[in-house]
Amino acid sequence: MQLLIFIILYPILWLISMLPFRVLYFFSDCTYILIYRIIGYRKKTVRENLLIALPHLSQEERRLIEKKFFHHFVDGFFEMIKTMNISDKELYARFKFTNLGVYQNMEKQGKSIAILCAHYSSYEWLVSMNKHISFKGFGIYKKLKNKYFDKLIRDIRSRFDADLIDTKETINVIVSNERKGIKGVYGFAMDQSPKASKAFHWAEFFGIKVPVHTGGEMIAKRMNMNVIFVKGKKIKRGYYEATFVEMVDNPKEVPNYEITDMFLRMVEAQILEAPEYYLWTHKRWKYAEKSEEKTEIPM
Repeated sequence: MQLLIFIILYPILWLISMLPFRVLYFFSDCTYILIYRIIGYRKKTVRENLLIALPHLSQEERRLIEKKFFHHFVDGFFEMIKTMNISDKELYARFKFTNLGVYQNMEKQGKSIAILCAHYSSYEWLVSMNKHISFKGFGIYKKLKNKYFDKLIRDIRSRFDADLIDTKETINVIVSNERKGIKGVYGFAMDQSPKASKAFHWAEFFGIKVPVHTGGEMIAKRMNMNVIFVKGKKIKRGYYEATFVEMVDNPKEVPNYEITDMFLRMVEAQILEAPEYYLWTHKRWKYAEKSEEKTEIPM
């Protein structure tokens, strides 16, 4: 069944990826009407999340953000498909880095780097940074259930010299790389919600205590990595930029969970600047009333 689904959908995805952007966005606008106005995909979840995070805004203001979000959300889906066949030149023109010197200075220290980011702006196109780095780039992700689409995602990333590491394999791969002397840049998107039973830390996110991912911090501490935050920004439709923000270069000396808490404050600030570009379809606060913090950070 997995192969059949892949055989049916792959040609469609490939054809979409070959479309010029002006045609791509025409289909995106049509899909927006279907997803938002007809199907109402996760509209209730988005509204609940916006109310939790932005209670100071009026209902009319939140509805405007909601509509802008769904436009951006559907654009992001088509842009992700476009990555299958986008040229290096076009991607690098559409996704720029404002201060590569911050990252390059950390590379000079000779330690691997943990990059923390949120599901904000065009996080999928962060893969383009591999043009600008000397270290090997890795993205931490959750393996897709369909092994054929999973391979497709890996193949797309490999076009830009990036490897994907399944969350279950992360620590083993990183330890192995360090033993072999392979310096890596590891991308962690840590803003989504882990299972409450597996959370080692609970922290406030927009004033509400929730379980949070701590893997980026824990691995950075264990391997003594430099830690950078990537702040995304949407310039206009189809064009983005990213800014590196140095967090810590001595993670072992930072109290447990302080890096994670610092990351969450940066994500909040980023969202408040332009909330329509955050991934509001995820149920970020679903475990808000089940706080149970573990006392030790796993190493």
